[in-house]
Amino acid sequence: MDKAKRLQRKRRIRQKIKGTAERPRLSVFRSNRNIYVQAIDDDKGITLAAVNSLTFKEKLTNKQKVEKVAEEFAKKILSKGIKTVVFDRNGFAYSGRIKLLAELLRKQGLIF
Repeated sequence: MDKAKRLQRKRRIRQKIKGTAERPRLSVFRSNRNIYVQAIDDDKGITLAAVNSLTFKEKLTNKQKVEKVAEEFAKKILSKGIKTVVFDRNGFAYSGRIKLLAELLRKQGLIF
């Protein structure tokens, strides 16, 4: 039931937001153990940058994973000259790890 409600919220949100090459959609997905972030150009249908917590070999807490993912993603996206993005929380509530990720990306210099 919870997944169905999240997917319904996701569809509703996606009707309103769209990413471009200059201002890509920053899509966030979180599972119980990992977090995934990608910048997507919806006009061309391509992913411009992507980072996930699966690549980290050391044992980290979920909060530490979010901090590392935010740092790596900010480096990747800023090196491509992109400073503004559209935040797509993918139907997840804006709290916890999703909110922490957004705040850390803003501190790194992304505008959304």
